[in-house]
Amino acid sequence: MALNLTVKVHPVVLFQIVDAYERRHVDAHRVIGTLMGTVDKGVVEVTNSFGVPHKEYEDTVEADIVYAADMFKMNQKVNRSEQIVGWWATGNEVTTHSSTIHEYYLIECNNPVHITLDTTLKNDNMGLKAYISTQIGVPGGKTGNMFINVPIEVTCYQPETVGLSLCQKTVAVGQKCQEPIAELVQIEEASSKISDLLDVVLSYIDKVLASSEYNAADNSHIGRMLLDLMHSVPHVSPERFEEMFNSNVKDLLMVITLSQLTKTQLELNEKLTLLSLS
Repeated sequence: MALNLTVKVHPVVLFQIVDAYERRHVDAHRVIGTLMGTVDKGVVEVTNSFGVPHKEYEDTVEADIVYAADMFKMNQKVNRSEQIVGWWATGNEVTTHSSTIHEYYLIECNNPVHITLDTTLKNDNMGLKAYISTQIGVPGGKTGNMFINVPIEVTCYQPETVGLSLCQKTVAVGQKCQEPIAELVQIEEASSKISDLLDVVLSYIDKVLASSEYNAADNSHIGRMLLDLMHSVPHVSPERFEEMFNSNVKDLLMVITLSQLTKTQLELNEKLTLLSLS
């Protein structure tokens, strides 16, 4: 595997790791599991994972390989496109047992990646890291493996951003549970957020034009980003935009109405069925 590899992790994987850590055995100090996803053109995209029961001793480590194989087979029935791409472990560093565990995943996939997530929140963050293993040693002599850091980033699909936004509200409000908001409220909040961000951009541009204190190199870099942003937005007249927006809102309202009617119909059928059986 090339050293210019990039690992992209979806938020659901991070939640799965934290959940496995919270449900660990009382005597377990570390939890491990299998990473699933896809590999394409030097990018490993991790979209799913599951925990693997294991025990670590001073000199040895034991993992339930049969359980791991059964879990992979069940995941394949749901999504065949997801393959084993590596393994994860809680903690902020690679341990002495990591090489032993990594040898098993070398059998399961080609050049597996290893991700560590510090669930103890040392330094007030999870310390997400990714590694690949490379062989070192003297030809004809002793050999070993060395873990090398590779870039890692958190990415998400559009539906996942809705869940993340809902999770962020729990921090601001101070409540652990939040009810999903209606579609129209989401549109209102998104529009308000875009408006606030545009105000920030316009304020920055005004300060750059009015003062020479801003670094010229930074200004040119941000200017190119703003130019790319403007080019990515299709040119639409205000009248055409209003027409498109109203049309989409009407479609959304129609879908909401149909979904509510369907829900009411199902509830009515359920009550009529219970009455007929009683």
